[in-house]
Amino acid sequence: MTEPHRHDTHGGHADRRQVRVLTVTVSDTRTEANDEGGGRLRELLAEAGFALAPHRITTDDPERLRAILDDVCEGDLADAVITTGGTGIAPRDATLEALEPLFEKRLEGFGEIFRQLSFQEIGPRAILSRATAGVVRGRFVAALPGSPRAVALAVTAVLVPTLAHAVALLKGGEKHGAR
Repeated sequence: MTEPHRHDTHGGHADRRQVRVLTVTVSDTRTEANDEGGGRLRELLAEAGFALAPHRITTDDPERLRAILDDVCEGDLADAVITTGGTGIAPRDATLEALEPLFEKRLEGFGEIFRQLSFQEIGPRAILSRATAGVVRGRFVAALPGSPRAVALAVTAVLVPTLAHAVALLKGGEKHGAR
């Protein structure tokens, strides 16, 4: 009998310590003092061994988020950018509107699997999430909901097992079948 499939918590051959991640909270109301989603995001990524760039907080303004991505790419500040907030359907939620035009490659499976896992936790309200991921100028970019619980689900179940491998693929250092 074969052993059941387990998530690769070590990211394949990729070394998480070499993956530089910039985190961004997108919100009109969050500050450093009350940014629970951003704090949880950084805590979980650090525990998993990723190298964290300084955290940024920006308003739900597509131009501001695009400017942060320009800074990251032009200054080679990070290999990945993970945002939290602005992925719902409220009038001010504009993270997708900022990111989607920049995506050179969309990773539809990211949002699909996040919503599937979220459905298992919260039920049909999971369809209201517009969590997504893609590639922007050679960087892995993911947009997560702002709730600390949703952040924890996305980081532990989706990002930790795949982010280092995705970054290695983007840099041309690994093949899809590498383990």
